[in-house]
Amino acid sequence: MAKIHAFRGIRYNLGQVGALSDVIAPPYDVIDPALQDQLYQQHPLNVIRLILNRAEPGDGELQNQYTRAAATLRRWQRDGVLQTDPAPAIYVYHQIYTHGGESFTRRGFMARVGLEKLGSGSIYPHEETHAAAKADRLQLTRACQANLSQIFSVYPDPDNVVQQGLESAITTQTPLEAVDHLGITHRIWPVTDLPVIQQVTTDMATLPLFIADGHHRYETACNFLEERKQEGPLAATDPANGVLMMCVSMNDPGMIVLPTHRLFRGVPEMRSEELQARLTDCFTTQTAGSGPDEATKVWEEIESAGRQDVLGLYTAPDQKWVLATLTDAGRQRMANISAQQSSSWQGLGVSILHRLVIETLLEIESHPKPQYVHRVDEVIEGLQHGSEQGEHFPLAALVMPASLEHIRAISHEGERMPAKSTYFFPKLLSGLVFHSLRQP
Repeated sequence: MAKIHAFRGIRYNLGQVGALSDVIAPPYDVIDPALQDQLYQQHPLNVIRLILNRAEPGDGELQNQYTRAAATLRRWQRDGVLQTDPAPAIYVYHQIYTHGGESFTRRGFMARVGLEKLGSGSIYPHEETHAAAKADRLQLTRACQANLSQIFSVYPDPDNVVQQGLESAITTQTPLEAVDHLGITHRIWPVTDLPVIQQVTTDMATLPLFIADGHHRYETACNFLEERKQEGPLAATDPANGVLMMCVSMNDPGMIVLPTHRLFRGVPEMRSEELQARLTDCFTTQTAGSGPDEATKVWEEIESAGRQDVLGLYTAPDQKWVLATLTDAGRQRMANISAQQSSSWQGLGVSILHRLVIETLLEIESHPKPQYVHRVDEVIEGLQHGSEQGEHFPLAALVMPASLEHIRAISHEGERMPAKSTYFFPKLLSGLVFHSLRQP
């Protein structure tokens, strides 16, 4: 099952960098060009220069963003900006944040987790991956020979036994603390006590891990391992056999999954009457409001129902919101057109939206990738003003997020959810600890 190992993490030397808050960053895949520039300017030693180095004029095969990241990593280690911890550790990681006016603390731990081919053991994916993103991360991993960001996984532990053992081990320690650009507080503690580490290893050995975020990086780590094996036999202790991973109990009180709403571009314009007529064989529908601002009321109705099969749809030509609830006939239609998928997959709100509504009933065979947003105010903003590029959104959809139980059920079926089925908040920071892939 899950193979958990302590490791000697590489961390910032605060004597050289000053405040940890100045040198951390969110995951590379949520950093847009504006935030990238902001992080570059924030501090000359910010981790952005490692995880998302900028392309420069004249870049080529021998000199590019990946080689610059690797050179920067080596220089920072040589100059003492980054230091390797003296003893192997498991790193307890807390994130303190607010959502809906309430304060939460999500607790977990970072460790080296043994790699295994997805679907062959105890580590399960839940989302599809894309070749371009994996190629990008593989080039960075080859160049730097390190995991610069942690993968995020969840595991079932109804009584939070694993984390409680680690919490007991840090009660007298002072954490390192950073505050990110969203105001979220991040704290880490290294745990080097061998009996504690052994207990975590033993407890986790019987539990499955479900990848929440970082599918591309996990598959990249597997690809990197295969490349290393082709160069010659690897020792069992070689760090390339594992990957840096954050593990959080599915039952942790700080675990929440946010929705990912859709703003569709490049799709046919239609009024609410036409939309409802197209949906009538599979949904009961009702007009639920007029104007973008009514998104708040519509979402409150969907959220209070707590059902995956209730969607909120907006038609831009007449600025109407439609509340659509799947019927038994709709469930049967969904089963017929998704016969290769499990009932859990068929029942997901995002599956119903894309497979049944968009592809089947509205007969939209191909369209540009939607703009994905997580807050209702972002939906309203997009409908009122369009995208940053000035694009107009003819259609919008409010949809419930997949739950942790959906992830577990669908992953166990060997399936992957549609893109952007989940959004785990808050994101994990890059720059707290790095995992070297070089043999000591």
